[in-house]
Amino acid sequence: MAVLSAALSALLILPCAATILLSGDPSGLRRLLTRKGRQQLRADNRERADTRHLAPRARRRVHRGPPSREERTWRRVDRSLRTWDPAPRLASLRTPPIEQLAYHLRRLDRQRRNGLATHSEVWLAAVMRGYDTRLQMACRCLDIPERLESLQGAERDLERQRVEALLEAAGLTLRC
Repeated sequence: MAVLSAALSALLILPCAATILLSGDPSGLRRLLTRKGRQQLRADNRERADTRHLAPRARRRVHRGPPSREERTWRRVDRSLRTWDPAPRLASLRTPPIEQLAYHLRRLDRQRRNGLATHSEVWLAAVMRGYDTRLQMACRCLDIPERLESLQGAERDLERQRVEALLEAAGLTLRC
């Protein structure tokens, strides 16, 4: 039993001691092997843990100088993108022809039923978002009322089926 505990201790301590010796700091080995040194290591770790709870901005100012011109530029871009709303720009764009919308609806329908979307929830969510957007555009082209934007979950699925039925009744082929 004593041999096993000695072997386990050597297995755990020797790699750490070798690393400390190779780093060129002889006080590090003393810190590792003595009780007072281990207490000092614990105190240092607690102090480092306390600084982790500081705000990132405050920590950055302590460790680095003032932000560079490039950092200031990227911060300015981030601030401007937070306030940018693409809705007015998208509303001013022309809607694509109904034939192109029908093509995209058929393609997205195939992807959501038996493509890669069946294996990944993230991919399925993206495909469904694109499919719903194309359904809304097709409804606008054909003057069909829809409420896909405001609904969630099962209600949205039912509204999607209702809209698909209305589009097919209007002569749009959604499935090949």
